[in-house]
Amino acid sequence: MEFRHLVSFLAITEELHFGRAAAKLHLTQPSLSQQLQRLEKSLGVELVARTSHEVRLTEAGRAFEVQARTIVAQVDKATHTAREAAAGRTGSINIGYNFPAGQHVLPSTLAKMSIEFPDVTVGLCEKRTGPQLRALAAGDLDVALVYGHPVTSEFRYRRLLQVPLVAVVGQGHRWAGRPGVPFAEVAHHACILFARDQCPAMYDAILAAAQRCGITLNVAHTLNDPGATAIVVSIKPLVGFASMSRGLSVGSGTGGIRPAVVQLYDPVPMIDLCAVWRASDDNPLVEGFLDCVEAVRPFDAPGLVRGESKLLR
Repeated sequence: MEFRHLVSFLAITEELHFGRAAAKLHLTQPSLSQQLQRLEKSLGVELVARTSHEVRLTEAGRAFEVQARTIVAQVDKATHTAREAAAGRTGSINIGYNFPAGQHVLPSTLAKMSIEFPDVTVGLCEKRTGPQLRALAAGDLDVALVYGHPVTSEFRYRRLLQVPLVAVVGQGHRWAGRPGVPFAEVAHHACILFARDQCPAMYDAILAAAQRCGITLNVAHTLNDPGATAIVVSIKPLVGFASMSRGLSVGSGTGGIRPAVVQLYDPVPMIDLCAVWRASDDNPLVEGFLDCVEAVRPFDAPGLVRGESKLLR
């Protein structure tokens, strides 16, 4: 049994006329009849009964038609899937992201992906920059949305937007209620920081701002969990640091933990948010994802408003 014989048989079932079926398939009528005969011979049953007046399916033909359509549909689907995979339009892609990327980049990008690549499965994992880059190098992620750009030739990157950093303090802190403070004032308060390998670009931006002011940070605690930082500053007179995106989120929270967000200026610590991928990656879905990122730019990220109590997006 050959696949073309199934296609010819189904054309006959649809037209119930050998001349029209042959024309539909761009075959001669004798060639179509020969294909039907070979199919019937391979099955050992008569599928089509014809006289000079009519063409009709036998009982065996009606039963076989149902299965033949299923087979042809499966082959068509397999063909489509193979072509979509070759074109990078099916399969899966794993995306790592940090908080601002989840707020400002992914929603519109994934909406575009769902339209352009409806058969693609997107895996998402929220991590800080360091863990994301390690997962990217290990092949567990295909794209990382992180702070800063890598300096190794192992990765390529694309800058997406800039994110300002803010101070996060408890409601009882003397900064609470102030719209902003000069960065130099951080020198008078104990701080919470995180290990540099968790987010090198953010760590360096904070220390660079301190260096520009000629101050040294008094780091009283090291916490790698941003959520834990929000809790600790709410109960101790400490200064934490966060992206403005995360600060707006925790600052507008409800319940017992609701830190105050304070803008920093002179200088404003800024960090780049970048898309990073492996230079050696040949997964066409990576390019497809990056194309969707470009298609929905620019992103609506929060910015600083100096001298006002309101934080604007």
